[in-house]
Amino acid sequence: MALRLLTHHQKMSKTKTSKDESLEWAKKAYAAIKARHEKPIKFRSKLEEKIADLLEGLGVSYEYESTKVPYTIQHHYYPDFILPNKTYLEAKGYWDAADRRKVLAVKKDNPDIDIRMVFQSPYNTISKKSKTTYAQWCERHDIPWTHFHDIPLDWLV
Repeated sequence: MALRLLTHHQKMSKTKTSKDESLEWAKKAYAAIKARHEKPIKFRSKLEEKIADLLEGLGVSYEYESTKVPYTIQHHYYPDFILPNKTYLEAKGYWDAADRRKVLAVKKDNPDIDIRMVFQSPYNTISKKSKTTYAQWCERHDIPWTHFHDIPLDWLV
């Protein structure tokens, strides 16, 4: 079945269509546009699907989740300890993904800060599915780390 999109002039004609006719037209338009995709679009919610139906029913082209847009949310970091030598010590027992992202963001936005990690258990893995330990993660990101029982004295003076 071929889909015929109405021109602006035809859309503006004074002939009214019923809700059923409009809905039928929108369904046909959506089906035709959806058929052009190799895979059907998998929407994340029913609301998104309804909006897509509306757009397609009106003949409005769109892209769905096709672009990544980076953004930054301003937060404040409160270091656990600031030493007289301006070294920041961050103490962690459990170290989740959000805390790791925070440490990287603080380092990125404040390259002059000397932040060092003190772990209760540096050889714990960062998640159940990962083999990477807290210590390995720090080494990969050039962040000095130590075990609580082995804090180097030169870190403290």
